[in-house]
Amino acid sequence: IKDIQKQDLQRRFGKPKLKHLRRIAIDEISVGKGHRYLTIVLDLESGAVVHVGEGKGGDALKAFWKRLRCSGAKIEAVATDMSPAYIEAVTTHLPQARLVFDRFHVIKLFNDKLSDLRRELFREATDQLHKDVLKGTRWLLLKRPENLDPKRNEPARLQDALRLNQPLATAYYLKEQLGEVWEQEDEQEAHVFLLDWIAQAECSGIRMLINFAKTLRAHAWGILAYYDFPISTGPLEGTNNKIKTMKRQAYGFRDAEFLKLKIYAIHESKYALVG
Repeated sequence: IKDIQKQDLQRRFGKPKLKHLRRIAIDEISVGKGHRYLTIVLDLESGAVVHVGEGKGGDALKAFWKRLRCSGAKIEAVATDMSPAYIEAVTTHLPQARLVFDRFHVIKLFNDKLSDLRRELFREATDQLHKDVLKGTRWLLLKRPENLDPKRNEPARLQDALRLNQPLATAYYLKEQLGEVWEQEDEQEAHVFLLDWIAQAECSGIRMLINFAKTLRAHAWGILAYYDFPISTGPLEGTNNKIKTMKRQAYGFRDAEFLKLKIYAIHESKYALVG
């Protein structure tokens, strides 16, 4: 039965058409133990997967670039994270396209740095009170303020941690401001807002914030590109969740080629978006 389905999938999805592509998203997904990854390219207009490459980074996209050159497609914009491998690959093979750094990857990167700062402050704390207040606050720092649960005393616990740790408080309030970069009226206002955020971080005296400000300054062009092309890797994240659900329901795939074909066809499937 699998061979019959594989033959049908190969006929229908074996060579996705690329000529119509205008806006795409690129991201990787873990598909097995031992750090096995697949790199996925999604057509943001149709929601269809147009490339599945083995591994991650630039090498996983080589076959895609070759097919794209032959297709005559005119790519306008590409949504990715700030991975140097993706930046190099896209700017090399699609120099005319706008590279848009995904909002949620930028915020996730900051959240990871915020968690590192909390752990550093916990290690450096010299009295037990500071350690007790910081302990267990990781998720409170990452939650949106409106999602804090008063019944579990989360707002008060967060405020105690921020009151006793000025560096943590500075980083937390800058975290809350960061999302507003994508909420401005136009690119000019967003540019001013971003430069102000970077200046605050650079003046904070906190190493983590200073380093992150340097990262944002170097990638500001791709962040602000959102105002010309309001795209993200969000739809691809949804597709990745469908892939994970499909794998769980199938108890894994031994045939790597069959898995790729199933991914190409996944936009026609009805897997629940969970995971």
